[in-house]
Amino acid sequence: MTARNRRRRPRRKLPRHRAWPLTTTDVNESLGELTVHVRELSFLTGHDSGTIVLGASWLAPESRTHGGGVHPDSVGFYVDVHPVDAAERAAIRAVLKDTALPQLHAWITQGLTAAETWRQTSHLHYWRLADGHLTHTDEPA
Repeated sequence: MTARNRRRRPRRKLPRHRAWPLTTTDVNESLGELTVHVRELSFLTGHDSGTIVLGASWLAPESRTHGGGVHPDSVGFYVDVHPVDAAERAAIRAVLKDTALPQLHAWITQGLTAAETWRQTSHLHYWRLADGHLTHTDEPA
């Protein structure tokens, strides 16, 4: 194996029956100028997320551990795209583009203009799709 091939980053893979409902371009186009505030956009490959199709989080500057803190470069918004059943990808993508991505845009906008008390606490926000109904909720971090 050549050195070039050994240094290549491994491709993110999903089983054939799973697919990501959104692309990087979908998220970036929806967020527009807010993209600079997203520290990381991840396409998850691990365990089944159940009904979760999109996740967002705000990582606050202070940790809850004694004396520990979060590196300033880590503070910010993170977005996770969860895999879905490949056969349902197109339908889920349409719902996410029409509804969830505008809601993500609004959530990040609200976070940027939120009071200091909100910004000093980490937050999680999930979009779930079950039986054709999309819901979104804040959850404890």
